[in-house]
Amino acid sequence: MSMLGFSVDEIMVACMSRRVQDGEVVAQGIATPLVTAAYLLARQTHAPHLYFVSAIGQGICRQPAPMGIAKIESLWLDRSLTNIGFVSAAADVLPHLQPKEFFRPGQIDMHGNFNNIAFGDDYARPRLRLPGSGGIPDVTTFISDIHLYVPRHSRVTFVPKLDFLSGLGYHPARRHGAGPQYLISDLGQFDFANGRMRLISYHPGITPEHIQKRTGFELEIAPDLHETQPPTPEELNLLREEIDPLGIRQLELLNGAARRQKLREILVEEQTS
Repeated sequence: MSMLGFSVDEIMVACMSRRVQDGEVVAQGIATPLVTAAYLLARQTHAPHLYFVSAIGQGICRQPAPMGIAKIESLWLDRSLTNIGFVSAAADVLPHLQPKEFFRPGQIDMHGNFNNIAFGDDYARPRLRLPGSGGIPDVTTFISDIHLYVPRHSRVTFVPKLDFLSGLGYHPARRHGAGPQYLISDLGQFDFANGRMRLISYHPGITPEHIQKRTGFELEIAPDLHETQPPTPEELNLLREEIDPLGIRQLELLNGAARRQKLREILVEEQTS
C-alpha cells in the first residue's frame, strides 16, 4: 500500500470496475485477476445484473466464481449456465453477445493495435515469446467495446511500431466493429479519441510529464485532463475483505522472484482456508 492509502492494483481495479454497466455481458481471459476483481467489484456495487463469459471452461455464468488459483476451473465449470467449445465461442457466440472485454497487450501502438505474440522481428527466433493471441485476432475484428490494461507502463509496451500484430485497433484493415475505447495503466487512464491514444487522467502522485517519458510515442492530451478519482472506502473494503483477500490481483504487477513468492503464499493460504 502506498502513502496515499491505496495501492496501484486497487486504483486500477476501481477504475476498471467503473467502466462496467449494469446488465452487460463481460468477458475475461484465463490469467487476468485484475479484470476478475474489477468485474466482481462492479457486481457488488453498481452492476448486480452481469453475465460473465469466461475463457476458463468457455462458460457463460450469472453467478461468478470467487477469486482463486487452485480451484478456479472447477468453480467456473460448476457454476456455468452452459459450456461451449472455443471455436464456437469466438466464431458464433461472442459476435452475437458483443461483450465488454479487457485485454492486456504485450506491445501497443498509438492507434490501439497490439501484440501478444512475441518481441523481435524473427518469429522463429524471437527475443521473447509472449503467451500468444488466443482468440484476440478473431474477436477484435467485431467487438465494439474493447478495453485494454497495462499493469507496468513503459516504453517496452508502448511502442511506435509493433513487432507483430495480433489485436486490431484503429487499423486500415478494419471492416467491422471499432478499435479500443479505453486503456488503463499503473500511471493513468486513456481513451482513443480520433483513433489515437489520448491521456484523460493521471493517477495521484503521477504527472503527465512522467507518463509521456514512459511512452514510446507522442500522446494526445484531453482538454479536460484531470487526476484520477481514487478508490472509495467502500470499494477498498470490498476488494480487501470480500473479493480478493488473498491479493491474487497483485500477481499482474509482479515479476520474477517476487511473483513466485506471492504465488506460493496464495497457494498455501488457499489450502489452509
